Amino acid sequence: MNISDIQIPYKQDRGLIYRIFEILPGLLSWVVIFLPLILALISPVIAAYAITIYLVAWFLRSMAMTVRTLQSYKIMRQHQVMDWQQLIDDLRDPQAALRRIDGLEGRYPLKWHKTNLRTYHSFHQNDSLNQDNLYHAFVIPFHREGREILQPSLDALAEASYDMKKVIVVLTAEERAGPESGELAHKLAEEYRSKFGHFVATVHPGDLPDEIKGKGPNANWGMRILAKYCEENSIPAENVVVTSIDCDHRVHHNYLNSLTYFYLVCPDRANTSFQPITLFTNNIWDVPAPMRVIATGNSFWTMIVSLRPHMLRNFASHSQSLEALIATEYYSTRTVVEDGHQYWRTYFRYDGKHDVFPLFTPIYHDAVMAGSYRKTIFEQFKQLRRWAYGASDVAYVATTGFFKKNKVPKWDLFFKLVRLIEGHVSWATTPLLLLFAAMVPVYANPQAKETIIANQLPIIASYIQTLALVGIFATMFLSIKLLPPKPKRYRRWRYIPIALQWVLMPVTSIIFASIAAFNSQTRLMLGKYLDVFDSTIKVVKK
Repeated sequence: MNISDIQIPYKQDRGLIYRIFEILPGLLSWVVIFLPLILALISPVIAAYAITIYLVAWFLRSMAMTVRTLQSYKIMRQHQVMDWQQLIDDLRDPQAALRRIDGLEGRYPLKWHKTNLRTYHSFHQNDSLNQDNLYHAFVIPFHREGREILQPSLDALAEASYDMKKVIVVLTAEERAGPESGELAHKLAEEYRSKFGHFVATVHPGDLPDEIKGKGPNANWGMRILAKYCEENSIPAENVVVTSIDCDHRVHHNYLNSLTYFYLVCPDRANTSFQPITLFTNNIWDVPAPMRVIATGNSFWTMIVSLRPHMLRNFASHSQSLEALIATEYYSTRTVVEDGHQYWRTYFRYDGKHDVFPLFTPIYHDAVMAGSYRKTIFEQFKQLRRWAYGASDVAYVATTGFFKKNKVPKWDLFFKLVRLIEGHVSWATTPLLLLFAAMVPVYANPQAKETIIANQLPIIASYIQTLALVGIFATMFLSIKLLPPKPKRYRRWRYIPIALQWVLMPVTSIIFASIAAFNSQTRLMLGKYLDVFDSTIKVVKK
């Protein structure tokens, strides 16, 4: 599809069909949340059986998610300590590497590396790209964040185990934040220029037309500056892989090597995005307990979807070839959910030939923390509301895929759209249904007291949710394992509240996840769009 066909339409250009699909996620969520009541009024028996089936399905799904979390954690630990440089070196002579590996008589554990070596030559026999001429670019937009946020991220990148001469950093400040933002960008450029092969500081103008106030336009500007810089310095776009990170993101020291390996062996680089696991652990020791539960749960979710490629989408920090970014005219400047939306832009631009590949080498993020407890709660809600606003992509995907001329496989598009809708409806409704649905038939319909299944439903729900505690214990264990080293300012007893924090999960799920999702979806239904990116405050304790 052409560039004009993959743009989000302006408000005034959204016709009836587009508005119907904007209303759809919220409408479905409100119907689902009231469905137990409706069924109970019609027939308490039908309601009781439907709710029981739902609870059993939820239990099976939650157990599967627990297993995937454990599997993902195991793979992540392996990838964190792997000798990636050896794997990359093997690509210079795949046949010699295979002979060496085969000589280990079946004791070589990385079967996927052997497979990659066997197929690498057939995919890239005429390809001149290798570790010597591959460049990594990092586009880092920021708004009002200060040195205390930016400097640790730049330090983590500079200390990564990679040749920094082939790393390009584009630090892009926001003019709307005031002159201090641009001054800080240029100061950091002077300080860090010697640590990287290339370092560019720029300021995103605040008065460009047709742009929302947000991260997407700033990242878009940084990527345009990057493309221009590469052209001026004779660096081919096809030799550059771009990682977009927020200013609080800190890469694992093996991230660049891991990305290099999988980018080189990828059969179709231009049509592939690379998504690392996101761990919200930078400041996890300092944030209030509810925010720790949310941050850890978000970390677990990114671990789970890494094992479900059909569900994987761009989120927060991710990588893509500069060639593909140029083809899509970089990030959208019209949405506050530019990361996930970039997946759909690329999907339609390349006629459905686009995949997201999981990287199990993590990038570490800050959890939400503001100056006070009350403000932290408000900031956390705004962040989750912005994430939940990804429901706005439903209308975009449906109308672009089914009501515009394109070559996207329609069945593939249909199932992707169904998963997108189901994900957002579940996000809004699941916590509330788990809490209230089992009690609805008895209280809503007096006839329910005469039926055994309706009377026993709260007990059945209690048993199912008690069995689900197995998953809670697993997450408690992993939440401890994922913690960074304990700051010296805390004593060992600090582990106790971190282990017990999961009792807050029902509260955080309802107040933050469910209500935030309903807020975003209801806004879409009423046409009250989120057109300003709410920057999340993340205070750093020293």
